Amino acid sequence: MPFDTPQDAEDAFYDALEAGDPAAMKEVWEDSESIACLLPMTPLVMGPEVMQLWRSIFEQAGAFDIQVRHLAWIEAGETAIHLIEERMQGGAPGQPGPAIYGTNVFRKGTDGWRLLIHQNSPTPQAPSAPGA
Repeated sequence: MPFDTPQDAEDAFYDALEAGDPAAMKEVWEDSESIACLLPMTPLVMGPEVMQLWRSIFEQAGAFDIQVRHLAWIEAGETAIHLIEERMQGGAPGQPGPAIYGTNVFRKGTDGWRLLIHQNSPTPQAPSAPGA
């Protein structure tokens, strides 16, 4: 399935994540040895290891309930970088978890826009007050 815009590809990424669907997740990523995924508490994975990582995550955690807020888009030519804030629903109903900041990099190829890199990291801790 070709994605006409980087946003179409990003929407499909989060739909696959929310559904816990490894086949849908695979459709979003570029078919390349250059793809990369870096998640908190996991080593960098590249190429076919990216899909192995997502299959493992879905087997262990299933589907996710996640809210996404765009912080910035940088789009030029055949490359798009989306800086985002992700919040997992957790704890009390309707209460989002802490923010996770992420970067999604997309590239336009002959088959439309595809995800090239997904990276995220937890919210940095607030600095402690002097003398605390």
